[in-house]
Amino acid sequence: MSLLKSISSLFKKTEKKEKKFRPKIERPVITRPVSPSQPKVDLSQVEIQGREIIAEAREQAAKIREEAAKIEAEIAKKEAEIDKKAGAIEEREKTLNNLRAELEKKLAEVDQIKKQELEKLEKIAGLKRNEARNLILEATEKRLTEEIARRISEAEVQIKATAEERAKEILVEAMKHGAVDYVPEYTVSSIRLPDEEMKGRIIGKEGRNIRSFEVATGVEVELDETLDIRLSSFDPIRREVAKRALEKLIKDGRIQPQRIEEVVAKTKQEVDKILFEEGQKLCHSLKVYNLHPELVKLLGRYKFRFSYGQNMIVHTLEETQIGIAIAQELKANVAVVRLGCLLHDIGKVITEEEGTHIQLGVDLLKRYRLPEAVINCVAEHHEDKPFSSVESTIVWIADAISGSRPGARYEPHEDYLKRMTNIEEIVKSFPEVSDVAAYQAGREVRVIVKPEAVSDAELTVLTDKITKKLEEEAKWAGQIKVTAIRETRAVGIAK
Repeated sequence: MSLLKSISSLFKKTEKKEKKFRPKIERPVITRPVSPSQPKVDLSQVEIQGREIIAEAREQAAKIREEAAKIEAEIAKKEAEIDKKAGAIEEREKTLNNLRAELEKKLAEVDQIKKQELEKLEKIAGLKRNEARNLILEATEKRLTEEIARRISEAEVQIKATAEERAKEILVEAMKHGAVDYVPEYTVSSIRLPDEEMKGRIIGKEGRNIRSFEVATGVEVELDETLDIRLSSFDPIRREVAKRALEKLIKDGRIQPQRIEEVVAKTKQEVDKILFEEGQKLCHSLKVYNLHPELVKLLGRYKFRFSYGQNMIVHTLEETQIGIAIAQELKANVAVVRLGCLLHDIGKVITEEEGTHIQLGVDLLKRYRLPEAVINCVAEHHEDKPFSSVESTIVWIADAISGSRPGARYEPHEDYLKRMTNIEEIVKSFPEVSDVAAYQAGREVRVIVKPEAVSDAELTVLTDKITKKLEEEAKWAGQIKVTAIRETRAVGIAK
């Protein structure tokens, strides 16, 4: 509408312009004289300009009329389309209303048929409505029970698959925490000598100093062209005593048989302190404090104990760190797992009593009144008893991970230790023997006899008996050279 108003107003303005110009152009009237100083107006030029303006206005008006006509046609077309769509909508509403009415009619018929059928069923079955309802509910419940059981079974399978993946993630993450930087020594310790002169002192005249050192410590001393001395023994405690004693002798400078025996005896007395220090290091590295000193001392023996070639300090550090990581993931009791992993093999270092390492460990922990949960972890870590807690299971898992990983254990080394120990035990079974040391992987045995129990003549007979017994009970060890030593000493003190 506003567009039409604009067009009509434009026509009116155009007509006014035409009327305005026509009289001026056609009948020019001069009402007053023209002053000589005023310029003369060229009326023909004005008339030409007026005609041009009128022609331009007519042209614009024609264009506007065309556009207005187009717009009016479009508006009419749109209105026709709207009217058509409105009619279609009205028809659709009518159709829907008819369908709705038919549907309601059909539903009413279905309800009526259902009611009639129920009445017929009641008459046929002789059941009342409530009784029939109960039967239907029972059948439905039975069907639903089967469906629920099926879904539970499917859920269990899915949970097991998910749990297995999650368990793998937990174990892998826990094993990352088991890395340790401890490098165990197996059968050899090395000492670097300061010069050749010290090497000569250690050997002594005709080798008496080195022989005295080997007899006193029970280790084999190996020398070569370099300044390195290797102390070889299957017993790590002997090797540690020999190493510390030799370091003291080198520092002191006085190396002779009597001095060697004094230093070795003093070093043996320091073993308890060494063990306590090692046990304390192990406990502190695992953040275990206030443990009984005797237990700490026993834990120090881990440094000198191997299980299938795996040093027990390495094994304990790995297992405890893995166990703690698993316990944290599963929200288990970390304190119980920590102590269970630390003490699970403590029975292996108890040599004064007979029994399995599990039973020895359990008895020991009971004497020191450790918590029952920790004792159960020790008692069950080899599945000798059913697991009594999650913590006990975690200790078993951590022990298996540390012991079974590739490269952790080396069974032939354990066999080597057993062979050496067996040889020494066979020789010690003779009451005349004071001390014994096996060398060269069991191929050589040195026996120190009691001088008051064996004479020089009987020494040869005793050596023959020892050899024959080793042939019978240690055949798998190969050829064994037995060297028996009988030494008599007389000591006097002048006052």
